[in-house]
Amino acid sequence: MLRALDLAEALDAGDLAVSGVVELIAEAIAAREADIGAFAHLDLDALRAAALRPQSGPLHGMPVAFKDIIDTAGLPTEYGSPVWRGWQPKADATIVSMTQAAGGLVLGKAVTTELAFLHPSPTRNPHDPARTPGGSSSGSAAGVAAGMMPLAFGTQTGGSVIRPASYCGVAAIKPSFRLLPMVGIKAGSWTMDTLGLFGARVRDVAFGLGAVSGRDLRVDGRDFGTPTFGVLDMTFAGEPEPESQAALRFAIRAAENAGANVVSIAAPPTFAAAQDAHATIYQFEGALAARWELDHHADALSEEFRSFMNPVRPASVAEYDAARGAAKAARRQSKALFEDVDVLLTCAAPGVAPDRSTTGVATFNKLFTLLGTPALNVPGYETADGLPVGVQVVAGFGEDLMALAAADFLEQALAQAE
Repeated sequence: MLRALDLAEALDAGDLAVSGVVELIAEAIAAREADIGAFAHLDLDALRAAALRPQSGPLHGMPVAFKDIIDTAGLPTEYGSPVWRGWQPKADATIVSMTQAAGGLVLGKAVTTELAFLHPSPTRNPHDPARTPGGSSSGSAAGVAAGMMPLAFGTQTGGSVIRPASYCGVAAIKPSFRLLPMVGIKAGSWTMDTLGLFGARVRDVAFGLGAVSGRDLRVDGRDFGTPTFGVLDMTFAGEPEPESQAALRFAIRAAENAGANVVSIAAPPTFAAAQDAHATIYQFEGALAARWELDHHADALSEEFRSFMNPVRPASVAEYDAARGAAKAARRQSKALFEDVDVLLTCAAPGVAPDRSTTGVATFNKLFTLLGTPALNVPGYETADGLPVGVQVVAGFGEDLMALAAADFLEQALAQAE
C-alpha cells in the first residue's frame, strides 16, 4: 500500500517529485485496476499535467480519490446509478475544494454502490476477488488496499467507511458528525451522512484529515500517553462471527501487553433503541433524498433500493420523530461512557468479507454513525487464510484526536503482537 504520510514527507523534503508519486500510482493502476475495478472515473493525463504545476500546502501535491457521490467539476459524478450516467457537475464539492486548497490533487472517482446504498458494486476485494470489498465506499477501500490510492474519501450513513475498511484491511476514520462539510455530496440521510477518509495506516488518515480540515490531528511522533480502552457490550448488535471475535480478543491482548488498561463497559439501555431507530431514520430521510429518482426513474433502480426506500408501509412522521428522539436520548447517555475510559473498543464488522452478492451489514457501525461520534477501523489482524478483520475504536463526540491517538497506539501494539 502507498503510505500517504511517508509520501508527503518525501515530497516535503524534495526526495520525491509529485510526478514521481503519480507514476507510482499509475504503475499500481496498470497492475491491479483491471482485476479490482476501484475507479468509476480516471484521467491520468490530466493528473500528470496537474502534477507539473507548483503545489503548496500540507498535502504537497498528494493525489486523493473521491467517492463517486462527491461532485467534481473535472470528472463525471454518476452516484453509482444509470440514472445519473454522464452527469457532469459544474462545481466541486466543498471537500474537493478543501483538499485542493491543502495542496491535494484529484486522483479520480472511486466506485460507489448505487446511490451509496446496499446494492453491490462491481468492485472486487483485493484479498479475494470472490469477496465483496464492502460498501458503499467500495472503490475507496479497495483502491487504498490495492496500492492505487494513498488517500481516498468515502461517506458513511450506516457502516460505509468502517466496514469496507475492515474487509479490505486498511485504516479509516469516520470523524465526528459535521467535522467535514457535506456540501456538494449526494444526500442519503441528512442527519447521519458523514464524510470519512481511508489510508494505509491510522497515522496516514490522521495526517490527511488534519491537512484537509486545518486541525491539529497528526499522531506521528507524538506521545499521548497510554489510553484506557472500554470494551463495549454490543449484544444488541447481534453475535459476531468467530473471526471478528478472534480479532477483538487479539486486540485486547495486544493493548494490554503494550501497557493499556482494558475494561468492560455495559451499554446503556438507550443504545438498543437507538440501534433500531437507525433504520427508521434512514428510510424516512432516504426516501425524501431520493424522491426524484423514485418518482421519475424507478425502473432504473435496483429492487433492493426501491423496497427499502419505498416500502409497503413507509414510516410515519410520528415514527420518524420518535426515532429521532431515541437517537437524541442515546447521544445524551453516550457522554457518560467516556467518564472512566478514553475510547471504546468493539468489532468493526460482523466477520470477514462475505461473497459479492452482498456488501455486508452495518450492525457494529450504525449506532456510532447515529451518535455522531468519531470511529476508526484499526487493521492488523488476519485470519489463517490471510483475510483481514479490523477492530473499531470510538471516542466521544468531538474527540477526534483522542480517537486517532488511541487507534494509532493500538495499531502499533497489534504490529508488535504475536
